[in-house]
Amino acid sequence: MKKLLLLGLLVSLYACKGTAQNEKKEQFPVSKTEAEWKAELTDAEFQVLRKEGTERAFTSDLLNVKEEGTYVCAACQNPVFKSKTKFDSGTGWPSFYDYIEGNVAFSSDNKLGYTRTEEHCANCGGHLGHVFNDGPKPTGKRHCINGVALNFVPTKG
Repeated sequence: MKKLLLLGLLVSLYACKGTAQNEKKEQFPVSKTEAEWKAELTDAEFQVLRKEGTERAFTSDLLNVKEEGTYVCAACQNPVFKSKTKFDSGTGWPSFYDYIEGNVAFSSDNKLGYTRTEEHCANCGGHLGHVFNDGPKPTGKRHCINGVALNFVPTKG
């Protein structure tokens, strides 16, 4: 009986040693509950921005926007990309070769079995997309962004 109690104690001590408890939740200036985000965002925005989903390629209305302006996070309106850095990557998602410094943050994503650089809004943590090293000069980067994660604000002329 003592062996069973000892075994039970050991199992309970080591059962909670998973890495999930050690993962830190990053804090952002704009922080809301899941219910609050669900109430404010469309289903598609919520899936991409809060659940790190991906919209289908070639479905974004922003693909063909050629006006001068700023692309902002659809969740918190934080400016993340300038129209002058947008280019047609042919991938089916809005692509930019640069971002607005300080308004975008990066982390690693291994969901597909290899490491990618995830890009998210530095203000609310909303998932925007991923960054790849196959973009045009001057940066050589391709910020491949879900259009549903963005709103476009034209420059007032």
